[in-house]
Amino acid sequence: MSYTSKEDFDKFVDELQKEIVNNEIKDFNEYIVELFHHPRNWGKPPLEDVSVSEKYQGPCGDTMEFFLKIKDDYIQKANFYTDGCGATVAAGSQMTLLVEGKTLDFVKTIQPRDLDNALKGLPGDHKHCAELSVNAIKKAIEKYKLKV
Repeated sequence: MSYTSKEDFDKFVDELQKEIVNNEIKDFNEYIVELFHHPRNWGKPPLEDVSVSEKYQGPCGDTMEFFLKIKDDYIQKANFYTDGCGATVAAGSQMTLLVEGKTLDFVKTIQPRDLDNALKGLPGDHKHCAELSVNAIKKAIEKYKLKV
């Protein structure tokens, strides 16, 4: 395929991107797609802003790491990193949104179904992404409790 101008090529790329996003929305949902294209709280914060970090590898081989700033048993700030798929990115992002401002005791009660519900339903073949996120954050809290 040849293009007569940069504008033609740019138009092709824009249309292709829209088609990809529309297919992702069909496979997941609009909320999940938004979170994996624009994750909240992505990345490692400065070391002075981290009370604890913990990396966990799920049975699928994906890893997720949470970086938590904790004061008086409240999570003040949560960040994450994952090498997983888009659904895993969305699960990590949503987890940070669920736990910021919450007590450690509350976070220990979060179940994969709670995260799945907050994501408005992961497809069946991606339910394990919620489990990965829940297990990773609970491991981080366990590590923190051992430190204090």
